[in-house]
Amino acid sequence: MARKTKAVVMNFKAMPQRDVPQGRNGKHKQIVTKILSDLDQIPAGVALKIPLAQLADGKDKVRSALNRATRKRGCVVATASDSIFLYVWNEAAAPPVSKKA
Repeated sequence: MARKTKAVVMNFKAMPQRDVPQGRNGKHKQIVTKILSDLDQIPAGVALKIPLAQLADGKDKVRSALNRATRKRGCVVATASDSIFLYVWNEAAAPPVSKKA
């Protein structure tokens, strides 16, 4: 005697995998892209001065997004802030640490 199985209702819609977007555009992408573009254009010893009023979600979230983006690119930046501005500048990359056996 064959068993009857009850069809389980899907909780979510399905779609072909080829139609799934592969990139992620976070909500801070626009400001982070602008900052990275400007960092590429300034010489060593110069900092960007970004008004906090332009950072809709606050400096902490933009700093986090910038940190993720710079690690992904392999560049090193530093940040500081006061009550009006977020300052961002390029740091010299630290030399690789060699392990002695």
